[in-house]
Amino acid sequence: MSSFGRFEEFELDVLKEVGNIGAGNAATALSRLLDKPVDMAVPKVSLLPFEEIAERVGGSEQVVIAVFLRVEGDAPGNMFFIIQEHSARNLLGQLLSVPDAGRVGYTELEWSTLCEIGNILAGSYLSSLADFTRLSMTPSVPSAVMDMAGAILSYGIVQYGEMGDSALLIETTFLEDRQDLEGHFFLIPDPESFNKIFKALGVVTE
Repeated sequence: MSSFGRFEEFELDVLKEVGNIGAGNAATALSRLLDKPVDMAVPKVSLLPFEEIAERVGGSEQVVIAVFLRVEGDAPGNMFFIIQEHSARNLLGQLLSVPDAGRVGYTELEWSTLCEIGNILAGSYLSSLADFTRLSMTPSVPSAVMDMAGAILSYGIVQYGEMGDSALLIETTFLEDRQDLEGHFFLIPDPESFNKIFKALGVVTE
């Protein structure tokens, strides 16, 4: 973990800049999609062990909405956009102007909208990271699901084998009339991909 700590100490400012640029690009893209202003706060960016992901979103048994994408290209990996259900409801209500009214479940349009939000965020952040690293990284077609956080992460492992032991966390906050709607965006590079990203950023991982 020494190289991981060294990366965190000396290069986290680079990842914060990646997050800032990605958030700006995402806000612009969402604004165009929805034809209304979308403001996003400066994201919090951190590195954390894989096993702490579920805890960051309320624990393994916390029911959440997740958009899952596979990262393809020079540094393959997995991406999750995870949001609490109440935040997803509020976000959809603001984006689609559809009242919640205590409904259960989600319409096809709402699932599609959540997937598109995840797709825009993924594309924006990956594009920003690719600009810094000069690596090719593109998102696959997204899928969305509602389940316990632990089950969602297990699904990713079953689908694509063992994930890397570290994750890049970008905590995204949408601002609407001073109401904060938080989502957690995780990039989990495959085991061999983290070294490629480190090397591209000029970090020695011996």
